[in-house]
Amino acid sequence: MSALRISILGAGAMGSLFGGLLAEAGHAVELIDVNPVQIAAVREHGLLIRNDAGERRLTLAIMPPQEATTQPDWLIVFTKAMHTQGALESARHLIGPQTRLLSLQNGLGNAEKLMTFADASRIAIGMTTVPADLVAPGEVLSHGQSKTRAVMLDGSRDAALDALAAALNAAGLPCTVDPDAVVAIWEKVAFNVALNSLCGVTQRTVGGLGSAAEGRRLAHAVASEVLAVAQAEGLAVLPERTHATIDHALDHHGGHKPSMLQDLLAKRPTEIETLNGAVVRIAEKHGIAVARTEALYALVKIAEQSA
Repeated sequence: MSALRISILGAGAMGSLFGGLLAEAGHAVELIDVNPVQIAAVREHGLLIRNDAGERRLTLAIMPPQEATTQPDWLIVFTKAMHTQGALESARHLIGPQTRLLSLQNGLGNAEKLMTFADASRIAIGMTTVPADLVAPGEVLSHGQSKTRAVMLDGSRDAALDALAAALNAAGLPCTVDPDAVVAIWEKVAFNVALNSLCGVTQRTVGGLGSAAEGRRLAHAVASEVLAVAQAEGLAVLPERTHATIDHALDHHGGHKPSMLQDLLAKRPTEIETLNGAVVRIAEKHGIAVARTEALYALVKIAEQSA
C-alpha cells in the first residue's frame, strides 16, 4: 500500500488518535491545531496513545494552520462543528487541486460547510464510533470496538476513498466505504441528541442517566423523534438498531461524560446547534413535532448563556 499524505484538522482526542495510528502505519501525517498546549505537548514529548494494542509514544508533526504548507491527499476534519468554517478558512491554502476532504464530525450540516472549499466530487462524509478521550495534553486513551463508515458526497465510487479506507483498516481503525453512510450519520445523530443533551442538562454521566428509569425512557423517546425526522428525509434508518445502541451505552458506558456535558462543565460552547438545533429546523420543514428534542435544545442554550 502506498503511503498517503494526510492532514488532520483538529488534533483533539479523535484527530490525535486517527493521526497517530495512521502515522504509526507509515503514512505522512500532519496534525493541525490551534491549541498551544496540545501543540507544545506533542512537540516536546510525542503523542502518547493507550489502546487495546498497548501503550506507545509516537513522534509526528503538529503545527498551527499558518505554519502548515503541505497540500495533502486527504484533509480529515475533526474540529467541533461550530469551528468548521473558521478552521477551514485558516487551512484553505492546504486544499490543493488533488486534495480531498473528509468530515467525520458529529451532527448535521458539515457537508454544506465543506462544499464552500471543494467540489462535491472531492468531499467525503461519514461517521465513526471510535471511542477516544484526551486524558491530558498529548495523551489519548481509546478502548473497545469501533466502526467508521464513509461515502463520497456525490455518491460516486472513488479510488482515493477506497485507498483511505484501506489505510484506516491497516492502522487498526476499521472502516468501510458505505453507500448508506448518511443513514449511519443520522442514527448517530439520534444517539447523540438523546444522550449528549440529556447528560448535559442533568449533568449526569451516561451510566447515571441510565440508572434512572425516567432517564432511559426519555433517551429513547428523544431518539424516536430524531429517527422520525430522518425517515421524513427519506432515509431508511433502523430504529431498533439505534435503540439497541442507546441501551448498550446506558448499560456499559457508565462513567463516560459525553462531550456536551464536558463542554458545559468547562463553560465552553457546545455542538447543540448541529445536533438538536439542526433536527428541530429540519422537523419544522416537514411539519413534525419534536417537543422533547426542542425542549432539550432550549435548556442547553440557556445553560450555555448562563456559563
